[in-house]
Amino acid sequence: MRGRIVKGIGGFYYVHCGARGDGAAVAGEVYECRAKGIFRKDNRRPLVGDEVEMDVLDAEKKTGSISSLLPRRSELIRPAVANVDQALVIFAITQPRPNFNLLDRFLIMMAQQEIDSIICFNKADIDEEGSGEEYRRIYGDCGYRTVEVSAKTEKGIEALKEMLWGKTTAVAGPSGVGKSSLINCLQTDIVMETGEISAKIQRGKHTTRHSELIALEGDTYILDTPGFSSLGLFGLEKGELAAYYPEFAGYEDGCRFAGCSHIGERLCGIKDAVAAGKISRMRYENYCLLYQELDYIQSKSCNKNTGAKKAGNVRRNFSKGT
Repeated sequence: MRGRIVKGIGGFYYVHCGARGDGAAVAGEVYECRAKGIFRKDNRRPLVGDEVEMDVLDAEKKTGSISSLLPRRSELIRPAVANVDQALVIFAITQPRPNFNLLDRFLIMMAQQEIDSIICFNKADIDEEGSGEEYRRIYGDCGYRTVEVSAKTEKGIEALKEMLWGKTTAVAGPSGVGKSSLINCLQTDIVMETGEISAKIQRGKHTTRHSELIALEGDTYILDTPGFSSLGLFGLEKGELAAYYPEFAGYEDGCRFAGCSHIGERLCGIKDAVAAGKISRMRYENYCLLYQELDYIQSKSCNKNTGAKKAGNVRRNFSKGT
């Protein structure tokens, strides 16, 4: 029997089998499985999202054994999941206000793994200042797909469902943005625990403790992952950062020097575009912060005698973001 791993906890893998792909409500059953020892011998580990073949051990108790892993279309490192088609990055419009430095980090992380991103701005029902429209404009001008929703009033939910249809979507975002509440709007069979915003620090409690693939309808899945409050840039050179800001591409010909960092140079097409309002100043300032962080990381790797106190001060400055 074929199925898909939707959860993995304590050496057990829960495999969803028999889902329909014709647009009907999700059918099928979930089997509790162990993986055969051959995977450990080959240094292979089943991941949430894997398509597998399994042997049924007890049809009544819904237990089985995973016998083989089918070829993966994609594999993410963080979170460690397989066969993801796109990412849904969720931030609140307000309560808490979005940390755009962190949002840009999410977008870069997904782009590093060649995963397209949809940016979802939640809590439109309490957006008294109309900020959501401005946020969508900023990132829409950069080429990202965006959607504004309210988990409370279900505004924009149908538009979001269309973006998710027929794909496996990894859901990411910091705690407190209404991620679990929004996922509850998308499906009815599973009611996830929702957290409360701390009035004092404006952060949510971490209500998702492990990655879980949730079947919606047909062959549509969403992958919920634990919330993040900080996110490092892994394996990225400072000279590569500009490539992850797609809005820069149309203005780099205006740079006088090859390998322009777009920060200290006097004749820079990117800086001119920012001054002319053609590139978001907020996005550019985040780029500068991330560039400086990467520059520091690279210089630190060349000088292993850098003091821990100095490193801590630099990290605190970067963590404030824009």
